[in-house]
Amino acid sequence: MKISSSQSVSCRVALGGLGVLVSLLGSVPGAAAQGLAGAQAHSAPAPMQLAQATGARPSANAVQAEVDALIKAAKAEGEVTFYFSLVESTAKRVADGFTAKYGIKAQFVRAPSTATLLRYASEAEAGNFSADLMFVGGSLDFGRDGVAKGWLEPIAQAGIPVVRSGEFPARFNLGPAATVTLTPWLVAFNSDKVKGADVPKDWNALLNPKFDGQILIADPRSSDAYVPFWVALYDAYGEQYFTRLRALNIRQYKSGIPAAQGMAAGEGSFTIPAIAATVLALKLKGAPVGMLTPDFTVGVETNIFMTARGKAKRPNAARLFAHYTMSPDGNTVFNAEDGAVSVYDNGGLPKQYKSPTLESMARKDLITRLLGFQ
Repeated sequence: MKISSSQSVSCRVALGGLGVLVSLLGSVPGAAAQGLAGAQAHSAPAPMQLAQATGARPSANAVQAEVDALIKAAKAEGEVTFYFSLVESTAKRVADGFTAKYGIKAQFVRAPSTATLLRYASEAEAGNFSADLMFVGGSLDFGRDGVAKGWLEPIAQAGIPVVRSGEFPARFNLGPAATVTLTPWLVAFNSDKVKGADVPKDWNALLNPKFDGQILIADPRSSDAYVPFWVALYDAYGEQYFTRLRALNIRQYKSGIPAAQGMAAGEGSFTIPAIAATVLALKLKGAPVGMLTPDFTVGVETNIFMTARGKAKRPNAARLFAHYTMSPDGNTVFNAEDGAVSVYDNGGLPKQYKSPTLESMARKDLITRLLGFQ
C-alpha cells in the first residue's frame, strides 16, 4: 500500500479487488453527555459519550457544548482515517475541508465499494481497525453484519451532534447508517463517436442495432452500487431488455473506471451506468466525453459507516468527521462535484429518480448472469 500526502495532509491509496456486503441494527442507549472517559489500550483518549435523543431535542447551547467538547477530544487524537468508494477528488476535497476547519489531519484509502468492504472486513476479522469510518455506496447488508459482530456502531447511537440536534434530514438517517450524497446514474458517451440525434435520451435508446459492439459495461460484482440500477431496468423493461443488450455484443470490464476510460479512448461509444464525476474527470484531461441523465434512473446513495467506539483508534475524530460531512456546510463541500446531490437540497434529482433498495441485492446473481458475466 502506498500513501502519498497532499499539502492539506490528506493521503490517498488506490486499491482494486472485489468485496462484500453491509447494513446495520441497533438500539438507542440513553447515555448522558460526558467528557473523555479515560485512556484506551492504544493510548488514545476514550470517546465522548454524547447523550442520545430520547424524545425532546437538546437545546442549541447544549448541542454546541457537545460540539466544542468533541472538537477538543478529536484534536487530542490528532488525525482521522476513512475508507472511501467514490472518486478520489471528492475524498480529497472533503479531507481538505475538514482539515481547514478543525486543524485535524484527515487521510483516506480509496477503492471501489466491494474492495473497500472486503478490506475492512479482513482487517476487522484480524482485530485491526485501520479505518475510523468509511463512505460506501449502499451496502446496508454489510452494516447489519458489522453491527452484529461489534465492528460498527449505528449512526442513531453514535453520538453525532448534527443527528442529536435533529438538523440532519430524518429521511436520510437510516439508523445504522446515514446517506450523505445522492448521485444519479447516467449514460456516458464518446462525443467524437456519438453526436446529435444519436445521443440516447433513455435506456431503451441504447438498444439500437447501430450500437452493436459499442456499449461498455462494468462487472456488477465490482460494486454493489451497480445492482439496484440493473434491477430497476429489469423491473421496468423485463428480461428481454438484457437479451437485446447482450445481442449487441456488449464489452465487459472489471469495474466502472476502466470501462469509462475505454469509452474515452474510443474502445466503444458508451459506458453504462456511469456517474458525472467520472465523466468530468476524463473531460478535464481532454477526453472527448459527454453525458446525459435519463428522467428514469436510479442513483448511488453513499452511506457513512462508523467503526464502533470501542474498536476505532480515533473515535472522537471519527465522530467529528461524521458531524462535518452530515452538517449543511460540510455536506455542501462533499457534494461540490457536478452530478452529486446534497441531502439538504435534492430538488434537482431526475423526474423519475428511484432510490436503490436493499431488496435488490437478492438478485445480484441474476443480474450478473443476465449481463453475461461469469
